[in-house]
Amino acid sequence: MLIIADRIDATRRYIAQAIASRNREFIQSEVHDQAASGADYLNLSAAIFGRNETVHLRWLIDAVQEATDLPLCLDSRDPAVLREVLPYVKHRPMINAVTLEKGRMEAILSLAIDYQAKLIASCQDVNGPAETADAKVEIAARLIETITAAGIQPGGLYIDPLVYSLSTNQQSAKATLEAIGRIMVSYKGVHTICCLSTVSYGLPVRSLIHRTFLAAAMDRGLDSAIIDPTDRQLFATLKAGELITGRDESCLGYIVAYRKGRLE
Repeated sequence: MLIIADRIDATRRYIAQAIASRNREFIQSEVHDQAASGADYLNLSAAIFGRNETVHLRWLIDAVQEATDLPLCLDSRDPAVLREVLPYVKHRPMINAVTLEKGRMEAILSLAIDYQAKLIASCQDVNGPAETADAKVEIAARLIETITAAGIQPGGLYIDPLVYSLSTNQQSAKATLEAIGRIMVSYKGVHTICCLSTVSYGLPVRSLIHRTFLAAAMDRGLDSAIIDPTDRQLFATLKAGELITGRDESCLGYIVAYRKGRLE
């Protein structure tokens, strides 16, 4: 299971304050915590700064890479911002995310090819985000066709079916789970990914919802997630899920996590 750590996101007030004040020590403390908790990638977002996104994201990249060799997932909807900051990324990056909006698709695909970036593709087109399972799968098919035709290999493509908060759409999790299963069966080599924080927005005991959705999604084939790996119970659910779904050969990952005291 690929873990993309989500904590260094300027939509979090304390992260925005640290970026704006150039608090390198605080940001690097977040980096160390997430790296020690099992992150494979670090998701970085400074989009909340609007017209100043480029300068803040550039600073953030430098601060983070000074503290870790983990690869970065750059979370920006603006191809111009990505074009400015990608030359400063040391390791093969991931771009989060592209949709079927034509102008943006072409620009981000060009960048992904130039920098050999992995790509998160969200199930959204000119009519907006997909809501039903059928719509998610139909858009996923178009995304996969367009992106692979441009030269991105299936193994570098992560389809996000887009799960919405259950507080506003009680059927979203169910539709997303169905879509994950259908995509993973129909498109061998392509990955699926979800951002867990969206499914629980506006509801109490959010971590319980995250754990439950993650376990159900892994059963459908989900093989990557944007999560907070420092959430010990969530991480334990992920390790148990890998074991139960047959992805943990000889139970090694589960046993190592236990010996490190990471299972709750």
